[in-house]
Amino acid sequence: MLTNILQTTVLYSTPLILAAMGGLFSERSGVVNIGLEGLMTMGAFIAAITSLSTGNPWIGLIAAMIAGVILALPHAVAAITFKADQVVIGVAINFLALGLSVYLVKFMYDAGQTPTVQKKLEAVAIPGLSKIPILGPSIFQASPFTYIAIVVVILSYIILYKTTFGMRLRAVGEHPHAAETAGISVIAMRYTAVLISGALAAIGGACLSISIGSEFNQGTVAGQGFIALAALIFGKWNPFGALGAATFFGFAVALSLMGQLIGLSKYVPSEVLSMLPYVLTIIALASFVGRAVAPSALGKPFEKGSR
Repeated sequence: MLTNILQTTVLYSTPLILAAMGGLFSERSGVVNIGLEGLMTMGAFIAAITSLSTGNPWIGLIAAMIAGVILALPHAVAAITFKADQVVIGVAINFLALGLSVYLVKFMYDAGQTPTVQKKLEAVAIPGLSKIPILGPSIFQASPFTYIAIVVVILSYIILYKTTFGMRLRAVGEHPHAAETAGISVIAMRYTAVLISGALAAIGGACLSISIGSEFNQGTVAGQGFIALAALIFGKWNPFGALGAATFFGFAVALSLMGQLIGLSKYVPSEVLSMLPYVLTIIALASFVGRAVAPSALGKPFEKGSR
């Protein structure tokens, strides 16, 4: 039972980790990204249809990343160049991605979902480590997306805290005018961060349609972009903090699923168990969001040369 819970926790926390890392880059640069849900949706859709048409899920993953960057571009233009309200833009991205993907699925397949993806990215066992009791089957016999997520978290920490690029990115999210005075292009850094955000969130979406699941429909993402954003806030805009928060929410999903499998639904309605991850998200945010300090310039449009 413990092994099953850990396996499910790792499985369902993986897309949250990837999307949270995407949000991390955008918000560290000062651009709010409510659009993680939409970016994940488009990533899931493109990954599924590309994998179906090519028979290669890795090509589907690459296509999803490109789609995420393309969808993030109008967000960047509207928020950074035209200085529109970043929350409203994110909401618009969410509606656009869901509406467009559902319409295209209906247009392409005359159904409410894509056909089943036969060739998915299945679990890969690491020789030796996968034999470790309990932890081995959970962590070292996982989807390629899980290994990608771990690498992304480590690289995100190194990039943000150990490189000149990361220092500049954090500078434009904290004190953009001081960064401008130091010769840093605030506009260029924010554009780069938002596009990185689109690629990473789309990978998280792809995980849902070609690894955890095997098709795309309008319920594939089902609010996980918002949970990823909550994990980012709960983790205080830190890569490892977001990793821990995403794992916590993945654990809530595992408890919900395991509760139904072991017959807990006889005593607790299945709908209540399904609500568990979202309820815990609300409780976590209500309890800790006041203690989390966001980047100082988060959500504030940058006016070049002004103070």
